[in-house]
Amino acid sequence: MNPMQEIQIEKITLNIGVGGTGDKLEKAARLLHSITSAKPVKTRTMKRIPTWGVRPKLEIATKVTLRGEIAGKVLKRLLVAANNTLPESKFDKFGNFSFGIPEYIDIPGVEYSAEIGIIGLEVAVTLKRPGFRIKNRRIASVKVPLRHRVSREDAMMFIKNKFQVTIVPKEIKSKNDI
Repeated sequence: MNPMQEIQIEKITLNIGVGGTGDKLEKAARLLHSITSAKPVKTRTMKRIPTWGVRPKLEIATKVTLRGEIAGKVLKRLLVAANNTLPESKFDKFGNFSFGIPEYIDIPGVEYSAEIGIIGLEVAVTLKRPGFRIKNRRIASVKVPLRHRVSREDAMMFIKNKFQVTIVPKEIKSKNDI
């Protein structure tokens, strides 16, 4: 296989949205630090949504972005927490995928903490091929050609082969189910 066609994990983003500031946000940040041993970043709102009590620059979530070997190791643990199965609908047409974990205690190696409680998190995985740097470089940046992009099918095959994940196909609804 051509080494430039080899798919790699660009980054993994773990996100916990708590909807407000205060103690819940601090607990979520502590949880992300205990799972990844990386420093979490608090995310702020950009808009005002009065019905939800959200105003601009209000910290309502926390996230961690992982790259390199650490990303692969953490992803393996997170996929075990998702029972090594992902629905086909979790993959987008650009080869990225995301999934949620309802309770962090499902993740191997993470112990329950009474001060944190039960919190769920979302995981977003971005895949790439060597050479994707051309779209982000400062001088002579170029679009990545279609033949070199990671497709949905490529991403599903990569996850199946590298992490032994079962991909569950979409259910076809009959007219009687609707």
